[in-house]
Amino acid sequence: MPRQAKATTQPISDQTLVLDNGAYTMKAGVVAASTSDAPQDCAVIPNCVARSRTKRTWVGAQMEGCRDFGEMAFRRPVEKGYLVNWEAEREIWDKSFFDKDAKVKCDPSETNLLLAEAPNAPQALQTNCDQMVFEEFGFAAYHRCIGPSLNAYSDIQALYGVPSRPPAASVTPAEVLLVVDSGYSHTTVTPLIRGRPVQAAVRRLDVGGKLMTNCLKELASVRHYNMMDETFVMNEAKEAVCYVSSDFRGDLERTRKGGPSTRVDDNSENIVVDYILPDFNKLHHGVVRPHDPVVQALRTRKLALGGVGAGAAMRAGNEDTDESMTLGNERFTVPELLFRPTYIGLNQAGLPETVLQSLNSLPGGLWPAMMANVLLTGGNAQMPGLLERLEAELRQLTPSECVLRVAKPPE
Repeated sequence: MPRQAKATTQPISDQTLVLDNGAYTMKAGVVAASTSDAPQDCAVIPNCVARSRTKRTWVGAQMEGCRDFGEMAFRRPVEKGYLVNWEAEREIWDKSFFDKDAKVKCDPSETNLLLAEAPNAPQALQTNCDQMVFEEFGFAAYHRCIGPSLNAYSDIQALYGVPSRPPAASVTPAEVLLVVDSGYSHTTVTPLIRGRPVQAAVRRLDVGGKLMTNCLKELASVRHYNMMDETFVMNEAKEAVCYVSSDFRGDLERTRKGGPSTRVDDNSENIVVDYILPDFNKLHHGVVRPHDPVVQALRTRKLALGGVGAGAAMRAGNEDTDESMTLGNERFTVPELLFRPTYIGLNQAGLPETVLQSLNSLPGGLWPAMMANVLLTGGNAQMPGLLERLEAELRQLTPSECVLRVAKPPE
């Protein structure tokens, strides 16, 4: 028999790059296997290539140095939750991780890569990703997993008020966890058992931060200025003013045209606010202030006389008055799409019903454990009122004898 070559094993590198390659931002950090501490240089990096109205190109972390986001065009390598444009992503990774001035610097030949992706990614995209990681970047070792599964390795019980587990048990995944991940592209519901997803019960809702921002842009363009080219400005406005209403019909009635939209009484707060548009000269970010009818009257008169667009409006600010938009029911009708996607013609169930569909795909014996360990995560989880509304509607749809606990990690 011919002599067989001896298998050679290379030692695994001590350094690992943990990367959540999200559609809006990348969350990255380098950690060493010799320590149990969290990554020391963890960073949040924009996952985009942007071009300003002055034709300057900004890549990834370079966006932090930008001061003029007016009419900025974005190119994002992640679409509908999946990485489809490696040409742009390679440039972003080079600037973010491998350049001499990189924000999270590492040498791929001496670094392992732990990469998080969206659930149920197409196999062709996964194969392309594997080839890029090894052949283009040359990482020492590589593991690809879905993002929700990594939540099982956090100290989940501490979020529900249970005493934290000892450090020795920190590497043990939670036995049962139901992760509701609402991000930029979509919202997914993923049941986990010992950190492993139950694939048959994974559900997806095609409503995320991008859809809500686009909806707010359209509403603002019809009611105020033409904001269709101001994606960044309207995304900031959404994060600053939008909230999930616990009484949608009641808030809608209070803000209807001709109604008592600015009334404040003992049972309701003032919903209508003025959002000051940035001029990118003195004001680089929008500002929320209480509604002022005088400013609204001046703005309405200016629109009637001139009909200025968004770009001109944001550059027309002066010492006497700032250009602003009065936002009323836009604040809560946009996030309502998470619960009522049929309002815009999307033939899908709302978030509580999507969670129930996922539970119905599991054995009945797992329901009590899953309902007692619901984790709300993702960028949209920080929206005020979302956790309380989701918990209230899930309580109406699920058996009353089961304990329901919904928590979210700190921002």
